[in-house]
Amino acid sequence: MASMAVQEIGPMMTASEVAEMLHLHVNTVKRLGDRGELPFYRVCKRGDRRFRAEDVLAFLHKNR
Repeated sequence: MASMAVQEIGPMMTASEVAEMLHLHVNTVKRLGDRGELPFYRVCKRGDRRFRAEDVLAFLHKNR
């Protein structure tokens, strides 16, 4: 997965952006990721989370 080009992954969002979009607390978004309900990628040395916009929309449609 590390060798995927950015164009193949698509637009990425921070946990804060996802939380704002879904009207959730940022900790809830992180918990959803930890439980595997919302896929995410770790970036940079700190291990920040990034969520694919496509995955967030799929999660939203699945959990209406």
